Amino acid sequence: MRNAGTATVEHTVHARLVLTGHCSSGLRATLHYRAADPFAVRMAFPAEYSLDEPRGPEPEAEVVWVFARQLLASGLDLPAGLGDVHVRPSRGPYTMVELRAPEGVALLRFEAGDLRRFLSASYHCVPEGTEGRHLDADRALAELLG
Repeated sequence: MRNAGTATVEHTVHARLVLTGHCSSGLRATLHYRAADPFAVRMAFPAEYSLDEPRGPEPEAEVVWVFARQLLASGLDLPAGLGDVHVRPSRGPYTMVELRAPEGVALLRFEAGDLRRFLSASYHCVPEGTEGRHLDADRALAELLG
């Protein structure tokens, strides 16, 4: 969906959290893209999939991973990623996303078509190669410094 204020894309997709070679659990993930942060995508999961310990009586917020839009695009066709996020094609119409944190590793299987549709919508919002024209360096620095 596009937002009139700042252009955004948000898609909710289904994924499988791979627990073992023969066991997985279904979950939903929400993919976010904002023209104001043109190089990044956000992948959000329900709080119950966090490995963190609860910190109080309030419900935990969703778990959000932020990584490069180009990493997601590259990983649809060839293994991509260094560090905490890896994306690679899998058998059939699937793409695997591996998320690494100090608490553990999560391996997720997505329908590649869902990820391609999300990326296509993000490219409609900010075409590939034009990200620099949409980047507000002062705002990005302020967000980085908290």
